[in-house]
Amino acid sequence: PPPYTGVWMGDSKLCAIGVHCGNHITSHGLALNCCTDLSWFEHIVPCGLEGKGVTSLSRELGQHVAVSHVLEPFLDSFQEVFECTLVSSEDPG
Repeated sequence: PPPYTGVWMGDSKLCAIGVHCGNHITSHGLALNCCTDLSWFEHIVPCGLEGKGVTSLSRELGQHVAVSHVLEPFLDSFQEVFECTLVSSEDPG
């Protein structure tokens, strides 16, 4: 929920996004919880947000959702939204 970044399901974060700038280098990334062991989040304050939780696709859908099931559709959507072509270092060209 605004003003928090990421993807939320109610008061629980499903996907974290972030940007780090330092030493003239900018890095960015995201963490989409597919089948994450959420019990680890009981020991911390995730993203420093008191009173907010963490969830996963598996929890929300009530079935196991492996990263391998999500990766291709996620990358296809990323290319569509950002109008780009992704190239893997594993691609022969």
